[in-house]
Amino acid sequence: MLDNQPLRKPFSVLVVIYKKNKDCLLIQRTDDANFWQSVTGGIDEGETPITTAYRELLEETGIDARALGLTMQDHKKTNQYTIRESWRHRYQANALVNTEHVFSICVPDDITIVLDPNEHTDFVWLTQQQAAEKAWSPSNRDEILAL
Repeated sequence: MLDNQPLRKPFSVLVVIYKKNKDCLLIQRTDDANFWQSVTGGIDEGETPITTAYRELLEETGIDARALGLTMQDHKKTNQYTIRESWRHRYQANALVNTEHVFSICVPDDITIVLDPNEHTDFVWLTQQQAAEKAWSPSNRDEILAL
């Protein structure tokens, strides 16, 4: 997050990216080498969760789902979790719990991944079980296994 950005509201999206064989994409955060995750991101002012999901997918992986004719699956589900203490400065005052809206998208086997080096340093495709085991967040693990 850039210093000139407004403080985040405690609402975000989680987008699990997978292939037909259920292999899942995980990306590694630049600020914590042990933090592997699916695509996530805060919902901007005036954005709907689905719009955020498409935007974050493009920003974090380079996948332009709309241009490729891929459809985001809205799971009509939210998870709540305690915001990591080291990240609370990014949020509005007194925000302790984040609500994340859950989405997934099936991508072609030959999809190209282009990471934003300011946010992520690496990516890996793993089996569903391996991805669930590697994902840092319990809600991310649960959603990978629920595919």
